[in-house]
Amino acid sequence: METKNIGLRNIPIADTKISFIDGEKGKLIYRGYDILDLTKNSNFEETAFLLLHDHLPTQKEFDEFKKNLRDSRPITIQMQKNMKNWRKEADPMDALQAFVSALAGYYNESGTAKEVSYQRAVNLIAKVPTIVASWDRIRNGNDAIQPDPKLNHSSNFLYMLKGEKPDNTFERIFDVCLILHADHTFNASTFAAREVASTRAHMYSAVSAAVGALSGELHGGANFEVMKMLLDIKSIDSVESWVKKRIQSGERIMGMGHAVYKTVDPRSMILKELSKKLSKKTSMPWFDITEKVEDITSDLMKKQKGTDIFPNVDLYSASVYYMLGIPMDLNTPIFAISRVAGWSAHVIEERFAEAAPKAMLYRPKATYVGKYEGPQGCKFIPIEKR
Repeated sequence: METKNIGLRNIPIADTKISFIDGEKGKLIYRGYDILDLTKNSNFEETAFLLLHDHLPTQKEFDEFKKNLRDSRPITIQMQKNMKNWRKEADPMDALQAFVSALAGYYNESGTAKEVSYQRAVNLIAKVPTIVASWDRIRNGNDAIQPDPKLNHSSNFLYMLKGEKPDNTFERIFDVCLILHADHTFNASTFAAREVASTRAHMYSAVSAAVGALSGELHGGANFEVMKMLLDIKSIDSVESWVKKRIQSGERIMGMGHAVYKTVDPRSMILKELSKKLSKKTSMPWFDITEKVEDITSDLMKKQKGTDIFPNVDLYSASVYYMLGIPMDLNTPIFAISRVAGWSAHVIEERFAEAAPKAMLYRPKATYVGKYEGPQGCKFIPIEKR
């Protein structure tokens, strides 16, 4: 099997106990629990505990974990002042990466290396929403809103972002979205975090690397591209001609297809129902347009190429976030608000060899294909003779 230049696809590189994807059956498992079960019965804070600790919490453990999260939500006033020095047009993911990395300069956790890693994991899960909401308000000329310890994780973020507490429907829909995005095995950003962690760099450095990887449009930026597509289509009557033109020109339909799932992405099924629910509540057309994009794309790909294609997590999450009133360029930072729980769990697993005999530094091998002239290599020519 050729293993080079294929993006490490289908190449096992490590063991993990955190999550599992069955691409043939369309299943996603967190620490042994089916994602469909968790979205029906759990919440993001409990799911974050599960990812970090490998078991569902007792009531005492959960109360303590929630208190730690809520106590850790505020960021320093100095960090918020620093945000005012940034260009208002700066990419929110660049701001998030910078301020995640900066946490190491503001906080000095103490204890064993593992204890500090767990403290930093809680700090990140709690503070990333505050960073994202503060940045959005400050770039728009508004004052940052301080976290409300009376609100749960999802409600608090929406409150800090908009300045008003969300109704129960919006809060629950957003909470389910956070559960759905919390982990997804060895994707690009998780692998980036684990690779950095393998050097024994600290949690903030590893998660900062993950944020950088997530910022790329082929990873976390995909749902932003989906919403751009929907806005470009404008109406349900334009869907068929728009999709046909794209496919005929050889372009991708964003939100369709997945590198791992060979059937329906289970997250997309849940998000589809959430989008439908929000569409009825808000009277916006985005669910109907998105559903038709899915149907037309699936039909055309089957007829023209004989292949089945299914929606991925981004197709319906784009319209969900848009109908929740979230700015489009915050779609990817919100992905990070959720995924930071998974990243933190993976960093701890990698750093402390929780699924391996011992921790190992990642050091892959490359095949050299550059210029080479004999055993002595290229002969240096002085600049005046070139």
